[in-house]
Amino acid sequence: MNKKNIVLALLFICPIIIYLFFATGVYNFSTLPIVSHNVSGVSAFNNLKGEPVYLKDKLTVLGFLGSDLTDRKINVYNLHEEIYKGIHSSDEDFQMLMLLPHGTEQQVKQVIIELSRYAEIDKWEFAFGTPKDIQTVFKSLNTTLPLDENFGTDYVFIIDKEQNMRCADDKDFNKIHGYDATSVSVLHKKMDNDVTVLLFEYNAALKSNYKINRRNSFLKINQTQTEDEK
Repeated sequence: MNKKNIVLALLFICPIIIYLFFATGVYNFSTLPIVSHNVSGVSAFNNLKGEPVYLKDKLTVLGFLGSDLTDRKINVYNLHEEIYKGIHSSDEDFQMLMLLPHGTEQQVKQVIIELSRYAEIDKWEFAFGTPKDIQTVFKSLNTTLPLDENFGTDYVFIIDKEQNMRCADDKDFNKIHGYDATSVSVLHKKMDNDVTVLLFEYNAALKSNYKINRRNSFLKINQTQTEDEK
């Protein structure tokens, strides 16, 4: 084989190798581990408008703010800046869902006024239920974290559209599987990346389904034309 043929072969083969390399990387990147199945539904909770809220078919950042927002409202602002602003427009089914006990409605209204000064907050949901309802949902997460005496925690959790809890396989998380909303570093470096990975996973699945449906439609049309010709 002369030099010209070798060069041509390299020009042909190298792009294929590069493509396979990046395709493999994308596949590995695009899967966020499931760490807990069958998170309890939230049908017992209603938002400020008295409407029910849902986890099913929603990509959710789930939080438990407790009955006293004096200190914990900073967690909401951290989440708003580090997670919500960059992601809320990426998926129409994305939501930030904060669960609280009945009686905290006025505190939440004040927080909403503050949030609305900085960006659209249409995908923020604050929902209210009994302490028992809150404990039921929290227990279904199977985390080693406890709720405090106000039925709240500084940690938030990623729940996928099938009501599974997701979290990166990181030894620092152990069996917590949540993200400390008091830490801007954790939200920025870890949680933001994990939510992005899950969004990528769903977008990749949508593209795959689109291609399959398009192929099936083509085959169906082609089959109909063949039958008509007969």
